[in-house]
Amino acid sequence: MEKQKFDLAKYPLQQETDLILRIAIDIHKTLGAGFLEIVYKDAFEYENRKQNIIYEREKEYLIHYRDAILPHRFYADFVIFGKVIVEIKAKEGGIAEEDYAQTLNYLKCSGCKVGLILNFAKMKLEIKRVVF
Repeated sequence: MEKQKFDLAKYPLQQETDLILRIAIDIHKTLGAGFLEIVYKDAFEYENRKQNIIYEREKEYLIHYRDAILPHRFYADFVIFGKVIVEIKAKEGGIAEEDYAQTLNYLKCSGCKVGLILNFAKMKLEIKRVVF
């Protein structure tokens, strides 16, 4: 049986996202569902610091519109390795279209190519990968 090959253009930053997902799964196994979003963000920051992973929390992005910078800003939950946007959620209803749109906008503003939306509210960690 031939081993299936991944299209790297379809799955950019695979090593980085695999590491991020392993961390998220470990957090979910340890804490379970039911905490507020901020608790999972704190745990995610703790794990990044502990594993010496380069990250920024609440990374601010300016919004350029024509020849102006708009007064409101975007704040991505995390930027990991300067390349991957990570949005942490704790929503019973699951990852919604507006979460996808939000992450896509962060990718547009940041220049990053990959975003991960992680929803910790479910009994099984919910994961959505966004590629721009």
